[in-house]
Amino acid sequence: MVKKIVALFAAFAVSALTMGNAVAAQGQATPWQLGFQDAFSPVAHQMNDFHNLLLVIITAITLFVLLLLVYVVIRFNRKANPTPSKTSHNTLIEFVWTVVPILILIAIAVPSFKLLYYADRVEKADMTIKAIGYQWYWGYEYVDEDNLAFEAVMLEEDELKEGQPRLLATDNTIVLPIDTNIRLLVTAEDVLHSWAMPAFGVKMDAVPGRLNETWMRIEKEGMYYGQCSELCGARHGFMPIMVKAVSKEDYKAWLVKAKEEFASAGGEALKIADASAVTQ
Repeated sequence: MVKKIVALFAAFAVSALTMGNAVAAQGQATPWQLGFQDAFSPVAHQMNDFHNLLLVIITAITLFVLLLLVYVVIRFNRKANPTPSKTSHNTLIEFVWTVVPILILIAIAVPSFKLLYYADRVEKADMTIKAIGYQWYWGYEYVDEDNLAFEAVMLEEDELKEGQPRLLATDNTIVLPIDTNIRLLVTAEDVLHSWAMPAFGVKMDAVPGRLNETWMRIEKEGMYYGQCSELCGARHGFMPIMVKAVSKEDYKAWLVKAKEEFASAGGEALKIADASAVTQ
């Protein structure tokens, strides 16, 4: 029995270490992850800070309530307090338990509104990219580049290359420069979708007939992964998002190759989509 308990605690310790390492992974969730993904954009940093603030407040409230319950159980049980008080009101206590929650909510509201404003306003954009949700894949248009558009479909297991994560890798990759204010326009062609990239602090609904916008500024080169986070049909869980962040110099070099590879096909796709929209 003792050996089983020791083995259980050892397994828990290993899991805890694994979870701690998972937090340090860049750009994607990992098994047994504890906490948020590391932040790689200004909005994501503020979201993490706000989460940590709420965690402290919630923990303090929970501990206070727990201690209060323990005190009440010990101090006012039938054995310790055989003759209970007949008091029905206490003005001071009623004042405190009304005012203190209000002050706590105000303390939470101030950074909450600041974060909402910071995430909602779009910084002066250096470039714009448009994400279009389909059942069940994403299409992308580089708005500042003529006819540069492509679709990104999830790779099946037999198509994965070494190092590519299952259910997260796509056939075409969004390439974006670091240290650049990027305006992201999000819409959908058929049903509701949601473009979500945890490492950037971005989660924007894609609504048919509506163009939503947000922004991001990637701080570090690397590969980042997200997924559609709005239930959108049978293959909702197979709409990954794959972003490769590169230096500005590498991005310019990629643009030259991408225009040769995608521009013609993207232009034809846009023409067909426009014609279909006019017909409807």
